[in-house]
Amino acid sequence: MFTGIISMLSNFIHLILGIGTAQNFPPPLSAAKEKEYFLLAEKGDESARQELILHNLRLVSHIVRKYYASAKNQEDLVSIGTIGLIKAVDTFKVSGGAKFATYAARCIQNEILMHFRSQKKLSCEVSLNDTIDVDRDGNPLTYIDVISCDDTLASDIEKKINTAKAMKLLQTELTARERKIICMRYGIGGRKPMTQKQIAETLNISRSYVSRLEKTALEKLRAHF
Repeated sequence: MFTGIISMLSNFIHLILGIGTAQNFPPPLSAAKEKEYFLLAEKGDESARQELILHNLRLVSHIVRKYYASAKNQEDLVSIGTIGLIKAVDTFKVSGGAKFATYAARCIQNEILMHFRSQKKLSCEVSLNDTIDVDRDGNPLTYIDVISCDDTLASDIEKKINTAKAMKLLQTELTARERKIICMRYGIGGRKPMTQKQIAETLNISRSYVSRLEKTALEKLRAHF
């Protein structure tokens, strides 16, 4: 379908370049003829469809001249507006009772506005690999070079995540005594780390028992980590 449209636009390029001379465009169709062509187009008549497009090209030109007179790329806008016109022809239903010119004008405007929005979006997009400067040796400096994080940041974040997970496991997987020994042994909760002997004396239990409880607790934590 679009092959025929591209060919048609090529044939009318001189009209696009002569945007201010509306007399070069085919005249508008009468209401009766327009309705006839739409009914034929709805049945798959390609020639009727192209007639509808050709005889409404002046509407595209009119909209571009009226609303985008100061635009430098009027030729491009006519081409873009023509795409909106084509969409209007392909989606318009005579049975709806609306006037085609009104419907087509809205489709043409929407297509042009979509173009401007996409251009604005693209103008704001920046690749991390874009060069923003060059060093003394001629090597490019890119955005990713500037915003790259410190080498230790990733490991620091991982350490915090692992610490939070370990604290949760302390509460959920260990017995009260195992948890107490681990906290005392490794200085968790603001405590000063203690030796197994110091823990044994504090809790009034044997050092070997402290060692067994510590080993069991660490195995539980390791299994769930």
